[in-house]
Amino acid sequence: MSETKVALITAGGSGMGAAAAKRLAADGYKVAILSSSGKGEALATELGGLGVTGSNQSNDDLKRLIDGAMEKWGRIDALVNSAGHGPRAQLLDITDEQWHTGMDVYLMNVIRPVRLVAPIMQAQKAGAIVNISTAWVFEPSPMFPTSAVFRAGLAAYTKLFADTYAIDNLRMNNVLPGWIDSLPGTEERRESVPMRRYGTMEEIAATISFLVSEGAGYITGQSLKVDGGLMRSV
Repeated sequence: MSETKVALITAGGSGMGAAAAKRLAADGYKVAILSSSGKGEALATELGGLGVTGSNQSNDDLKRLIDGAMEKWGRIDALVNSAGHGPRAQLLDITDEQWHTGMDVYLMNVIRPVRLVAPIMQAQKAGAIVNISTAWVFEPSPMFPTSAVFRAGLAAYTKLFADTYAIDNLRMNNVLPGWIDSLPGTEERRESVPMRRYGTMEEIAATISFLVSEGAGYITGQSLKVDGGLMRSV
């Protein structure tokens, strides 16, 4: 087996996705980054990896990323699924179109790349997938309605994936960030956190680094809160 480790990061041009790419590159992974803005391609170049400008809502763009990584390195060891921002509105004002957009942003952003990457990992008999979700999965907030609904679906999908593919040594877990410094800071939100601060993108990246590592080799199907104690009672 090659000693080269390869990680794919979707929606990795900025925010927590970019922080994850930087951390995994520092850990020794070759990184392939997909982003719609072009920032992911620039970051991949900076990190000595592969960048594709495209959308995680496009099967064709995802296939370009995966095919490019396989052609360049011949394997995929880790997949990190990040996401953009879905529609927000009062619950009954959300249109059918907005609900469908929310599903694309918060659920299909995982299902599409996993459908392509899992068979590769199965053939390798190893692979780790981490999805960046939200602390409000199990206690939904009206601030983020489409995120809450579809990421609850993602939690169910993750359990189903673990049930099906753990036998092949494939693992999938979700990271549930609370208030993170990729968002604008407010005193009210800061005061709501027992640690009285926002988390950092680097802390989320470090959690992802652990979850794809051999040290987390017996962890799958889990949703891990990384929120400074915000959802401690859930």
